[in-house]
Amino acid sequence: MAMTKSSRGARNSGRYAARHAEASKVRTRYDDMSMPDVWREYQRTQAVAIRNFLMEKFLPLVRYNAERIYTRLPDEVDIEDLMSAGMFGLMDAIDAFDLERQVKFETYCAPRIRGAILDELRSMDWVPRLVRYRTARVESVRQEIEMGRGTPATENEIAEKMGVNAEEFEKLERDSKVVGTRSLTQRSFPSDGGREVREIDVIKDERQHNPVAEFHRRDMRDMITKGLSRAERLIVILYYYEGMTMKEIGATLDLSESRVSQMHSSILARLKAQMQHRSGDLEPAE
Repeated sequence: MAMTKSSRGARNSGRYAARHAEASKVRTRYDDMSMPDVWREYQRTQAVAIRNFLMEKFLPLVRYNAERIYTRLPDEVDIEDLMSAGMFGLMDAIDAFDLERQVKFETYCAPRIRGAILDELRSMDWVPRLVRYRTARVESVRQEIEMGRGTPATENEIAEKMGVNAEEFEKLERDSKVVGTRSLTQRSFPSDGGREVREIDVIKDERQHNPVAEFHRRDMRDMITKGLSRAERLIVILYYYEGMTMKEIGATLDLSESRVSQMHSSILARLKAQMQHRSGDLEPAE
C-alpha cells in the first residue's frame, strides 16, 4: 500500500521529535556532571555527543571574540563569517585541551578562537602581509612626528626616524602605497532616516555634467569672445576650452606660432582693460 504524503510527514516528524528528545537527554546528562568529569569522559571516549555538548556550552565565547574583532572592521565584513571561522578554532581547542595542565578552558580557547578568525581575515585580504606591515610602520612613524611637532612630516624626517637610507625608504614608501578597494554596498555615512546611505548612493558619475556650470561656462565664453574677430575668437576657444598649444593653433589657423602668441597677448591686454572698465558691473548689488 502506497504511503500517503501525510503519513510520510508524520513519520518524519516522529523521527525529528525522537532525535530532539535524545539530544535533550544527552544534554541533561552532561549538565548534571561536573565539567572536569565531562572533560575526562570526552578525552577517554572522543564521543561526538560530548563534543557537541561542549561546542554548545562554549558557543558564547565565539560570539564574544567575534564581536570584539568585528568592531574594528569595515561594514561589509559579515559577523556570521567571523563566527563560522571562530567555531573551527573552538573545535580545535576542544580536541587539544588537556585537563591535566590545570588551565581553565575559557582561558585556553580564547587565543585559538581569535587566531582562527584572524586567519580567515588574512585569507580574505588580497594585500600581502609584508605590505600591510610596511604600511603600518611608515604611518606609525609619520603620525608620531606630526603629533609631536604639529606640522606635516617630510620624507627625510620619516627616513631618519626609521633609521633607513633614502633608497630603502623609497622602497618602503612605494610598498606602503597599496591600492585600496571599497565595496559599493559599504555604508558611506549615517543617515537621519531609516535607510542607510551607501557608497553606491553617493558615488560621483563623471559622465554627468552640471547644467548650471555648463550655462556659466558658455556665458563666460560668450562674454570673453564678444567683439573679437573670427581668428581671435578661435584662439581663445582653442587655447582655453580645447586645451590646444600655440603651435597646434597656428597649424589650424595657418599662422606661425609667434603670430598666435602675439595675438594671444593682445587679446589678454584688451580683455584686462574691458574687465577693469566693467568692474562696477561685476560687483554684487547691495
